[in-house]
Amino acid sequence: MSDIGLQNYGKNLCMECLNTLFLLINVIGMSLEQQLVIEENFTKAFHKDSLRQSLSATDFEKYESTLKVLEFAKGDVVFEDGDLPKGVYFIVKGTAKLSKSGVYGKDQILRFCKENDLIGYRSLLCGENFQAKAEAMTPMKVQFLPSDVFLKLLEIDPKLSYAMLQKIAYELGESANTVTFLAQKTVRERLAEILILLEQKLGTDPEGFIKISLTREEIANLIGTATESAIRLISEFKQDDLIAVEGRNIKILNREKLIKLGHVVI
Repeated sequence: MSDIGLQNYGKNLCMECLNTLFLLINVIGMSLEQQLVIEENFTKAFHKDSLRQSLSATDFEKYESTLKVLEFAKGDVVFEDGDLPKGVYFIVKGTAKLSKSGVYGKDQILRFCKENDLIGYRSLLCGENFQAKAEAMTPMKVQFLPSDVFLKLLEIDPKLSYAMLQKIAYELGESANTVTFLAQKTVRERLAEILILLEQKLGTDPEGFIKISLTREEIANLIGTATESAIRLISEFKQDDLIAVEGRNIKILNREKLIKLGHVVI
């Protein structure tokens, strides 16, 4: 199938799924526990064992033969903003950053993706070029699945299709919450919330530090403020014993106070 054919096929698949998607849109505002269930359902549905049961022998053989394992070093670009999607990337290990360059050339961080996240699917399903850049924040191992195979899986595997729709609805909810986050909260509240969310999303290392190393500029980018303001707030949080800081690494010391400060719904 040609690139144009794949894009049209993706658009048609999107339209067929819209009615079901609207039924799922109530995930906006869901609890963390519900979000984890959705992530787990997708991971199970996309796993080789589940696909082996759902697919015919011929379809499973094609899936298995086209699946590629790719590795990226920290700082490597997985795909560039504007590239034509050739497939989707399932993160087996590591963390990626999705960002988009603004009108003045400054990158805006959109989200972080971790183990068991799928990236690249939105642009593929919408039949457009990538609308963001994906960059490895740590050494990464991913499974790459070509576009035609991924779209075929969604067509013939109802369990995967439903899990995919739940995932899309959940991420729409995240986007809606981000608008509220930036529009209605103070910078101090936004920093408190983003630290809680990063810990929930990415987890912590054995010493309790959030599993990502961010520059002060990147933190400022996430909370929508100047770098100097972010530096000052981090220092204040440290003085108030809300967090511990070692270089670019941050550990939450008082989760309850941060949750209250950021008005975070757990």
